[in-house]
Amino acid sequence: MPINDNAGVRPGMVEIKVRKNGPYRVQGSVRLVDADGNPIAIPDEDTFVLCRCGNSRTKPFCDGSHKHVEFNDEI
Repeated sequence: MPINDNAGVRPGMVEIKVRKNGPYRVQGSVRLVDADGNPIAIPDEDTFVLCRCGNSRTKPFCDGSHKHVEFNDEI
């Protein structure tokens, strides 16, 4: 049975896409907070990426470091 990529998508819904061996791609209007509940300024765009590899110099945002450290999400 084919998967419907739009199944359950509602207007205004935020989408978080896991990129293979890369960051989380966040699309939509969200509030991002740190471990203490303090707001983190996010780009004015509707889409931004969050680090998964742990090596970004701009955490929590991705700076492309996953490419240099050969991050592999299957390990």
